[in-house]
Amino acid sequence: MLHGLEGSSRAPYVRGLVSLALERGLAAVAMNFRGCSGTPNRLARFYHSGDTGDLAAVVARLAAERPGRPLVLAGFSLGGNVVAKYLGEGGDALPAEVRACAGISIPFDLLRSARALDSGGFWNWVYRERFLRRLRRKALAKARRFPAAFDAARVRAARTFAAYDAAVTAPLHGFASAEEYWSRSSSVRYLGGVRRPLLAIAAMDDPIVPADTVPVGAARENPHVTVEATPSGGHVAFVSGWPFWPSYWAERRAIDFLAQALGGGRSA
Repeated sequence: MLHGLEGSSRAPYVRGLVSLALERGLAAVAMNFRGCSGTPNRLARFYHSGDTGDLAAVVARLAAERPGRPLVLAGFSLGGNVVAKYLGEGGDALPAEVRACAGISIPFDLLRSARALDSGGFWNWVYRERFLRRLRRKALAKARRFPAAFDAARVRAARTFAAYDAAVTAPLHGFASAEEYWSRSSSVRYLGGVRRPLLAIAAMDDPIVPADTVPVGAARENPHVTVEATPSGGHVAFVSGWPFWPSYWAERRAIDFLAQALGGGRSA
């Protein structure tokens, strides 16, 4: 299970999915991206939306521990983009143990999602400020250890994702610009190469993932890709049930899909 931007293995949505997996008799591993576990990573780099290397390392380790044990993957938001890109990059060459994947609120087109986050509107501002405050703090701490890695003054001034990715993400990870980072890391470019079942759950009112970037066409062209889009649900929300006893529909749907890929089981 892969969390979203500035989340962690302790995020409520990850813990909820872990609980549902355990209910189905599935073992669960929640992965932390670099710098998200509560301990800073030691290299002059972070994680980003297109970095599939750490996921590949976790999958390889789990497969080596018990060869043939089936594995399924799930990702939320940024983590969902990493999962989808990993599937498309690997194609038929992925470890045989990987049987199916699910992604919730995947930002398939990172340029469009960055522009949505940087646009006006109350919720866009809420998401932008929440994420950038944490990202700037981490980046400035990194700059103190690696002063040549990027320009700390640009980080302090960054008030949009375009400015932050241009100042930090691109130079730190070998991209010429924020635009190149977004283009090369967007999972929509890789969906044609997916060769394992992938369920993408999206909401048409998601403030971060514009409705016209949900890849319905790619799902029609590739039988391994399934897109389920609901009229409402927001970003990594999909709340149902009673106000004081909510249920998170997307998490249950993801576990149903993944459990069925492993041979069925009762509905969550």
